[in-house]
Amino acid sequence: MGNLWHERFGTEEYVYGEEPNLFIKKQSTRLENGKKVVCFAEGEGRNAVYLARQGHEVTAYDYALNGLKKTEALAQRFGVKITTKQKDLTQEQVPVEEFDAAIMVFGHFSKRDQKTVFDKLISAVKPGGIVMLEVYSEDQVKYGTGGPKTKEMLYDPMDLLQWLKGHRTLHFYYGEEERVEGQLHTGVGHVIQIIFQK
Repeated sequence: MGNLWHERFGTEEYVYGEEPNLFIKKQSTRLENGKKVVCFAEGEGRNAVYLARQGHEVTAYDYALNGLKKTEALAQRFGVKITTKQKDLTQEQVPVEEFDAAIMVFGHFSKRDQKTVFDKLISAVKPGGIVMLEVYSEDQVKYGTGGPKTKEMLYDPMDLLQWLKGHRTLHFYYGEEERVEGQLHTGVGHVIQIIFQK
């Protein structure tokens, strides 16, 4: 899996574009100035760079070294600094209660690893911290506008609602959204969006 992403990000072009995910862009106002934010499975850095440009202190995790190199290049182009760390989020630990917020956009993990990564998102933020994510739902296989082609790599909203128990849900959405993000996410897709407070 990791090699696939390393290869995918090995081009000059930003395959998911350079603009932030629209959900993150719209909801980033929930974060007060100067927050410490971690971006899980951040790919080529479009969301991390956007958040750094808003004045946040940003750390980006990804398994693909090529993605992190492009994150650094994009940050340099926009004159911001981002801490990048190569991490296999299914296997490696993350710092506990270090961040004010954690985000993940289209983190594609197999069913057996999804809760592991979700739990790490929660553990990375301080009590009262915010977690935001937008992922493709299992229904996305019918749309063919991006993301994995099998349900095994997509998310079930009932799982996510179960994992949210004990936290304060601020936003939950399950439905269609149009995404135009580079060459690989283009058109109407089926997503799950969550914002919650630890």
